[in-house]
Amino acid sequence: MTSRRSFLVGSGLTAALARSAVGSNDRIRMGAIGTGVRGSYMAPVFAANPDCEVVAVCDVYKPNRDKTTAALPAPADAVVDYRRIMERKDIDAVLIATPDHWHAPMVIEAAQAGKDAYCEKPVSNSIEAAWRAVGAANKAGRIVQIGLQQRSWAHFQQCQEWVSGGRFGAIYHAQMHWQGHYSHAPEAPVDPPADLDWELFQGPAERKPYSPGRQFDWRGYFDYGGGIITDQGVHLADLVRWYLNAGAPLSVAASGQWVRVAPPNPEQPPDTFVITWKYDNFVLSFANTLMPGPDVNPEHGVYFYGKTGTLHVSRASYTARPLPVRVPPGQTVPPPPFEEVNEHFRQQGQPADRTHARNFLDCVKSRQKPITDIETGFYSTLPLLLGVLAVRTGKQYAWNGRSAVACG
Repeated sequence: MTSRRSFLVGSGLTAALARSAVGSNDRIRMGAIGTGVRGSYMAPVFAANPDCEVVAVCDVYKPNRDKTTAALPAPADAVVDYRRIMERKDIDAVLIATPDHWHAPMVIEAAQAGKDAYCEKPVSNSIEAAWRAVGAANKAGRIVQIGLQQRSWAHFQQCQEWVSGGRFGAIYHAQMHWQGHYSHAPEAPVDPPADLDWELFQGPAERKPYSPGRQFDWRGYFDYGGGIITDQGVHLADLVRWYLNAGAPLSVAASGQWVRVAPPNPEQPPDTFVITWKYDNFVLSFANTLMPGPDVNPEHGVYFYGKTGTLHVSRASYTARPLPVRVPPGQTVPPPPFEEVNEHFRQQGQPADRTHARNFLDCVKSRQKPITDIETGFYSTLPLLLGVLAVRTGKQYAWNGRSAVACG
């Protein structure tokens, strides 16, 4: 059996494999690692660019490999072990769309192998592993784009200009909402499917018996992800950091409870939670509840509360309202600082996905910093990982610039 350590340090890949960032004829050759829901979608997005070719597909589950290779415009090699992609000198960059616990180790190995990486969010399910990935990418001088594609989405960009330009005054509270959870009752172990490499799936994680939920609902397990907290929470926290030009939080506290799923599963985040962070100039909060709505729910997203107005922005809408101005009786009410805006539309993520991928490819060629580089990804992932820690332990934590410190 392959040991956990062998996955982290035993691949034999070194910086000696490093090579130029772009292949012959200015064409970027990519390998796609992890081709589940997101990877099977993003691999063809990259392949649709005329200067990019996805030449290899890797997944530990055969149906995923087969589905993705069939969707590509040109033939691609299909492999089970990601190290077969890392060791190829004709591959310039990798798409990493594995479960979260593999993100940081693969970014590190890609950097050591001289490959750039487009890595889906979050950077990791571990603060320590995420920080090691930042160091490895910077040391090797590699381009790493994190899949926080909302920064490439037109109406999110418009709203960012409003907030940073002071339309709503100083923001004192940002409130994140995303309905749902990935929690479910504990499952009895069973034998893994014959077409799944369960050992390789677990990789750097602690070894556990197979159950279907661990494979298909892996986001709900602390071993591989952080539930809705890190899955969608990182998109929301990235908006907050971007709009408010915020760094790391000062502290975090949380409350979580099992009220929708019974019996509770201690290997997963609770199904209901509230997390709060303190930043230098504002408070941030996150709850996985909201008012339901038809079709694409516009209430997912972030509320920005400012001294002169409020903004709510989601993937399906944005609403901006000025605060009413109250004056003594008999005095004239001044005009509002801006006109109310209320835009709702059908969610269209594909243009942003294509733009985000294109930005990565352009940066592979230019060696310029991408829109969501590895450090941006780290600091947008950090508050959620601190939140997971607070939810798991019931303790409050401070961030000292290097690690989480329990308070009290």
